[in-house]
Amino acid sequence: MDPLSGAGPRRARGRLGAAAPGARAAAAPWARFSAWLECVCVVTFDLELGQALELVYPSDFRLTDKEKSSICYLSFPDSHSGCLGDTQFSFRIRQCGRQKSPWHAEDWHYNSGAPVSLQREPAHYFGYVYFRQVKDSSVKRGYFQKSLVLVSRLPFVRLFQALLSLIAPEYFDKLAPCLEAVCSEIDQWPAPVPGQTLNLPVMGVVLQVRAGRRGREGARFTETPTPIWQLLPFALQVHVPSRVDRPEHSPPKQCSHENLLPAPVVLTSVHELDLFRCFQPVLTHVQTLWELMLLGEPLVVLAPSPAMSSEMVLALISCLQPLKFCCDYRPYFTIHDSEFKEFTTRTQAPPNVVLGVTNPFFIKTLQHWPHILRVGEPKMSGDLPKQVKLKKPSRLKTLDTKPGLYTTYSAHLHRDKALLKRLLKGLQKKRPWDTQTALLRRHLLELTQSFIIPLEHYMASLMPLQKSITPWKDDFLRSLEHAGPQLTCILKGDWLGLYRRFFKSPHFDGWYRQRHKEMAQKLEALHLEAICEAQNIETWMKDKSEVEVVDLVLKLREKLVQAQGHQLPVKEAALQRAQLHIETVIGSLPKDLQAVLCPP
Repeated sequence: MDPLSGAGPRRARGRLGAAAPGARAAAAPWARFSAWLECVCVVTFDLELGQALELVYPSDFRLTDKEKSSICYLSFPDSHSGCLGDTQFSFRIRQCGRQKSPWHAEDWHYNSGAPVSLQREPAHYFGYVYFRQVKDSSVKRGYFQKSLVLVSRLPFVRLFQALLSLIAPEYFDKLAPCLEAVCSEIDQWPAPVPGQTLNLPVMGVVLQVRAGRRGREGARFTETPTPIWQLLPFALQVHVPSRVDRPEHSPPKQCSHENLLPAPVVLTSVHELDLFRCFQPVLTHVQTLWELMLLGEPLVVLAPSPAMSSEMVLALISCLQPLKFCCDYRPYFTIHDSEFKEFTTRTQAPPNVVLGVTNPFFIKTLQHWPHILRVGEPKMSGDLPKQVKLKKPSRLKTLDTKPGLYTTYSAHLHRDKALLKRLLKGLQKKRPWDTQTALLRRHLLELTQSFIIPLEHYMASLMPLQKSITPWKDDFLRSLEHAGPQLTCILKGDWLGLYRRFFKSPHFDGWYRQRHKEMAQKLEALHLEAICEAQNIETWMKDKSEVEVVDLVLKLREKLVQAQGHQLPVKEAALQRAQLHIETVIGSLPKDLQAVLCPP
C-alpha cells in the first residue's frame, strides 16, 4: 500500500509519481510547495495491514519508517472515539530523519520576522487531518475509511483546516487527479513572508493572507496592552470569484484590520482557535491551567474525540502567547506512538509535555502523572456550559472516571471573578463568540505580560554589565515590591511563590537563553557601531603590531558576516563604514599580507 519509491532529490512532476516532460530544472524543485508543506499523505484502512499509507505526494519525499508508522496511526481516530462522517484534527510528531526540505536552510529568513508562535518547527512535523468514515456496502468492512493529511512544519492549524475543507471532499470523489492539481497550485504560491499580503489561489478560491511580523523589539513584551486586533498575527480573507468577476478590473483587495471588505469566508487568523469554545468546560479553572502551562507541568487531556483533544491542547499552549512555549506537546497521542514507552514509564518523573488522548486506557497508564484533565461532550448547564470540577488524583481509579481536573496543585493567584461575570453576561446577551474569545485571549495576554514585564525590566537593567540573573539570586525578587505585577494586574495572590516555581521551569530557561542571546548580540552590535564611528582608525594603527591589525581585520569581517546575516541589529550605513575601515586597514599592511587577506 506504500508507494514510496525512488531516491535522490525531489524532481518537478506532472502526474503523481511521474516525471513531467519539460519540467523546470530548478535548483530546488518543489521549493515553493515546501515553503508551506512537506508532503501530502493519504492513509487508508487495509483489512490485512490496518492503517496504511496509500499515497505520498511528492512521491519521492522521503519519510522514515518510524515517521510513516506515526502518521498512519495518528491519522485515524481511536476506536473509542466512534467518529462517523467527516472529522478534522491535528497531531505533532518528532522528525526522525535528516533534514529533507529545501526550505530548511531558509528558515531563519522567515523565523527572524515571525512571532514565536508562528515560527517553523525545526525538529517536529505537524499533521493536519481530514478523516472520513461513512457506510459503504461495497467495502468488506461495510465502511469507507480514509484520511487526507497535510504534513507541515508551520503551525497554521486554521489555514490548513480551511484548505482541507476545500480539497478533501473533492479528493474523496475524484482521487489522484484532484490532489495532483492542488499540489501544483500550491507549488505556485509565494513563500510566507511576515508583514506581506499574499494571494494564494487554490481550486478556484483565492486565499488572501497577510502575515504578521514581530514588533521592533522582537519577542519583547511592552507595558501598553496590545489592541485586540493586534492579537491576530495573521489576517486571512477568502474571495470566491464568480462568473461576472473581471480579474483585470477586480484585483484581490488588500486585507487590513481597518477595513476588511465583505467576502464569502473570512478567517481572522491562520493559527488561533476559538479559545472560548475550546475552554467552555474549564472556564472556572482557566487561571489554574494558565499557571500549569507557565510552569511547564506535565498534563494529560483526555477527550471524547481527536478533534476535542487536539483543540484543547493547542488552546492550552496558546495561553502563554507571546511567550514561547518551550515544552513538548502532542495534540493527539495514541498507544501506538513511538514515544509511548518514553512518556508512560514510571521509572522517572513524567516529562514536561502536554498530551491529548482519547483512549481511557491512559487513565490507568498515566495515573502517576500529576495533572489529568478529562473533558466530556459539551453539556449546557443554564447559560454556562457545565464546568469540570477540581478533584484529587487518588480518585482516578476506573476507566469511566467522570470529567474533571485531577490535580493536587493549588493556584498561586486568585480567580478573576470579574472575567467570569463578563463572559457569562456575554452568553446571556448572545454576544458573538469571536468577541468572547477576544476578551478571554486579551485577559490571558495581559496576565502573561504582567508576569513577564518585571523580568524584562530587570534583565534590561543589567545592560551593558550583563550581570547574571539566576533563580537563587534575591535581587529580582526584592525588586517585585516596587516594580512587580501589581503595577499592571489587579489579581491578588502569591506572585512571589509563582516566580520561584517559574525559575525552575523549562519556560524560564527558554526565556533566559533567548534574552541572554539578544543581550550578547546587542553588545556586539554596539561594539561594531563604535568601531564604525571611529574617525581616527589610522591613528589607532600606528602603535599596533601587524598581528593586532590582522586580528582586527578578521574580527571585523566576522562581525560583518553576522550582521549581513541579520544576526546583529546594525544599520546598513554602519556596515558600509565598517567595510571602508577594513579596506583602509588592509591597505596599510605589507603587500604579502594584503595578498593573504585579499586573494585574487
